[in-house]
Amino acid sequence: MTRGTQHFIGKAHGKIILIGEHAVVYGEPAIALPFKAAPVEVSIEKDTGPVSVSSDYYTGPLEDAPGKLENIKVLLFEIGKELGQTINNLFIKITSHIPPERGMGSSAAVSTALIRALFQYFNVQLNEEQLLAYIDISEKIVHGNPSGIDARVTSSDAPIFYKKNQFFEPFPINISGYLIVADTGKKGQTSHAVADVATLFNDDYEKTTKLIQNIGERAIRAKLAIIHNDLAALGTLLSQTHELLKELTVSDESLDHLVDTALKAGALGAKLTGGGRGGCMIALAQSERYAMVIKNKLIEQGAINTWVHALEGE
Repeated sequence: MTRGTQHFIGKAHGKIILIGEHAVVYGEPAIALPFKAAPVEVSIEKDTGPVSVSSDYYTGPLEDAPGKLENIKVLLFEIGKELGQTINNLFIKITSHIPPERGMGSSAAVSTALIRALFQYFNVQLNEEQLLAYIDISEKIVHGNPSGIDARVTSSDAPIFYKKNQFFEPFPINISGYLIVADTGKKGQTSHAVADVATLFNDDYEKTTKLIQNIGERAIRAKLAIIHNDLAALGTLLSQTHELLKELTVSDESLDHLVDTALKAGALGAKLTGGGRGGCMIALAQSERYAMVIKNKLIEQGAINTWVHALEGE
């Protein structure tokens, strides 16, 4: 097998829901952050024979890849068709530091990096509209009916304030602080959590509506805290939102334990992130030194993986 010496690189990163999960389903706003502590890189080089892939999930000819990589096959076909190129004789290496099934935008980030690498390989300019359209094709295969937030945040450098099916609004990050993300080691149960919130609406519509609205109000205030560099206010809003999410029954013992651990270790605020019932939590620290103390305590208390992310580096 002879490969070329020239590599064409595409990059992307993970995403974190800072605040607003679950409430966003019911028309409230949410904030998602680019999470560059979890990068993705796709490298393409010329090869002989059919397209082959190397990744943590699968290595070998793309045509023999399992169904979970169907989105990559479709992307190659669609891009080849639009560019008038036959896509073969390629070796595609996928390097992802985003854990799958944790609500961190893994599939969208891989698609973003792959699309960017392919357009580089064919020496064709790629605009944002094209990029988002291709990611959407891929995400529909993976998720069925994606919201579009993963596509935007994994390909962007700015936080995004958004309402489902209404708007995506990038805004400047003007806050100095550190975000620690910790993985409980337990796959999130998003679909069950969403279904249980819907049941709460049936059981007590007025109370559940108020909880959802309270989360939305905190998302609006969190955006202002980020713009005005009010780290303490942001931390308080995160912790308050976790308590509201607990009332919606979408947290669990593993998340609550890590949230409590972070707060006791000096975090300004902490909450679950994403669908809940497992998955990941986030904590806010005022400095890198505090962030490392919190990170180490989270590992000591059972987190299987942690990341530290400088917010001011956005």
